Amino acid sequence: MIREIRLLLGDQLNPQHTWFEDKREDVLYVMMEIRPEYEYVIHHIQKITGIFAAMRNFSDWLEEEGHKVRYLKINDQDNAQSFSDNINSLLEKTEAEKFSYLEPDEYRLDELLLDYCKQLDIETEMHAAEHFLTDRQDVKAFSKDRKSLIMEYFYRNLRKKYNVLMDDGDPVTGKWNYDQSNRKKLPKGHEVPKPITYQNDLTEVYEDIQKAELPYIGEIQPNEFIWPISPQQATQLLDAFVEKMLPNFGRYQDALSDDHWSLYHSRLSFALNTKMLHPLQVIEKVEKHWRQNGDEADIAQVEGFIRQILGWREFMRGIYWMKMPEYANMNFFEAENDLPEWYWTGETKMRCLSKAIGQSLEHAYAHHIQRLMITGNFALLAGVEPSAVDRWYLGIYIDAFEWVEITNTRGMSQYADGGIVGTKPYVSSASYVHKMGDHCKHCHYDHRKKTGEGACPFNSLYWHFLDRHREKLESNRRMAMMYRVWDKYSDDKKDELRNQAETYLSQIDQL
Repeated sequence: MIREIRLLLGDQLNPQHTWFEDKREDVLYVMMEIRPEYEYVIHHIQKITGIFAAMRNFSDWLEEEGHKVRYLKINDQDNAQSFSDNINSLLEKTEAEKFSYLEPDEYRLDELLLDYCKQLDIETEMHAAEHFLTDRQDVKAFSKDRKSLIMEYFYRNLRKKYNVLMDDGDPVTGKWNYDQSNRKKLPKGHEVPKPITYQNDLTEVYEDIQKAELPYIGEIQPNEFIWPISPQQATQLLDAFVEKMLPNFGRYQDALSDDHWSLYHSRLSFALNTKMLHPLQVIEKVEKHWRQNGDEADIAQVEGFIRQILGWREFMRGIYWMKMPEYANMNFFEAENDLPEWYWTGETKMRCLSKAIGQSLEHAYAHHIQRLMITGNFALLAGVEPSAVDRWYLGIYIDAFEWVEITNTRGMSQYADGGIVGTKPYVSSASYVHKMGDHCKHCHYDHRKKTGEGACPFNSLYWHFLDRHREKLESNRRMAMMYRVWDKYSDDKKDELRNQAETYLSQIDQL
């Protein structure tokens, strides 16, 4: 007899959850691949394939552990392609007396399941997901009596709470933050270790997706799938990162390279965001390695990495739950332009964008500076409507789930929230791109030219952006210096820059 049905979502693959400590004969776990979850935006084929494969592995593990599982694949005849319809069918067949589920990480699913439970005449319960190191409302509570939302202080509080990189109540080495030490260009001739990848044969999963005719973008080699699809593989990737990549992670985390698609980044975000890895597991592994082998990875590398997980990741989630659903409609600059067509192909003469988009289509991955200062920067300068940017980021990256994507995209990248996440818009001209990598060296456009034939679009678009949004930005103290530079230009120079930018905007699909 089944007394309770428990739903597990595709990003809730946490083998350490207390649900699984007891093997109850009266509990049935249900997992399902349903069309609406893969059609509300167009996802990368590696993202769909990876999630399906990880879900199927997790289902197998549950059964091996002695749990009862009902797994609905995308093409199963009795799959109604709906959470509610599938669960209703199971409730009818089993006559279960209770429906339970884990706290969803996305607002739309939270609302969907809350509404569904209201329709049931049996007991329902939402359990803690037991993954994050903070509760949904912790950021809201922490910032209650503060003038602004500042991640740094939230991060320091978590360092103390979890005793991370602390010695007797103080930060190790006496400093909290080493961000300024972690912004270097990759030296000429520097050899980056080959990234650890897998060769998972997911041909069967891929063929199921083809049969279901799910829409997708991007490329895949289904018999050599490079991403971890189990907690065991995720742990192996973590170990490899700590041993080979951590010593140079922070130093080159902002670098842009023609030759290296992942540099020293861990690429653990897919495993973390599907819950195959627990954040504390990652943090403790990194800190332990540093304390035992401090000569291999200095504190700047270690602190920079831990800050991204303990600080930024938890902070972004907290802002998401603090500001949704209104956050999804914020458009501070009233941007309304379409996303350039080449965001879907990578076919642009701007090399930095071609490389960032090209590797995103090839690997479903780009590191945070490629996302923030290349694709995001251009979209902001070009006045692209934030929802279009959200959909692109949410679809193309294997690690993108709305709770982390929208706060980073609409907030940090597009400044559409007007400064909730970032203290200023993250925009730059070509000088930053040239400073951080080698893309400009082989580009069709000249990073040194602001106007005229072959001038890099980033240059005139940058000044055009500042000019058209002056009323909203000039009071921002972090933007004041650039407005002083703009004001020193002659009227003719300003007009030349405006005209160049407007020409590029009118021909944006041909850039």
